[in-house]
Amino acid sequence: MAAAAPSETDDPAGPKLPGSILFLCGQNAIRSPMAELIAREVLPQSVFVASAGLRPGERDPFVDAVLSERGLSLGSRQPQLLDDMEDAYFDLIVTLAPQAHHAALELTRAAAVDVEYWPTADPTGAGGTREQILSAYRDVRDRLEARIRGRFAAPTPPVGQKE
Repeated sequence: MAAAAPSETDDPAGPKLPGSILFLCGQNAIRSPMAELIAREVLPQSVFVASAGLRPGERDPFVDAVLSERGLSLGSRQPQLLDDMEDAYFDLIVTLAPQAHHAALELTRAAAVDVEYWPTADPTGAGGTREQILSAYRDVRDRLEARIRGRFAAPTPPVGQKE
């Protein structure tokens, strides 16, 4: 039997994990930084996780609010562009928006990189009260967490709550 590729990490609790994952969306302001932070909490430290956007974006305070509900924080992190990343090679690119998916497919056309599209709603279209807007952001956070746990067979305690 052949050994696992050096880019994959063996996790005794589940399947082989990619050695590095990039979450990619439009502006790296909402969906991809949430996914990055959740994945860093859920996955083993041996998996390198990053996120980026295709266009410049600004940090969204609602993201900070819903992450803080789980004891998580982006700290001083600001949105970053895919073009500005020092190392743009990843084993897996997870795209969270249609334009990011098309860009990732073009970028990886000649590379041995897996690309997965996880359609994820943009909560900035939510209107109403502050609580209704926060609810839309919580929904994105919770769906991303469920998808990350489901895809990588991670245990189920909520992010920010240790067993």
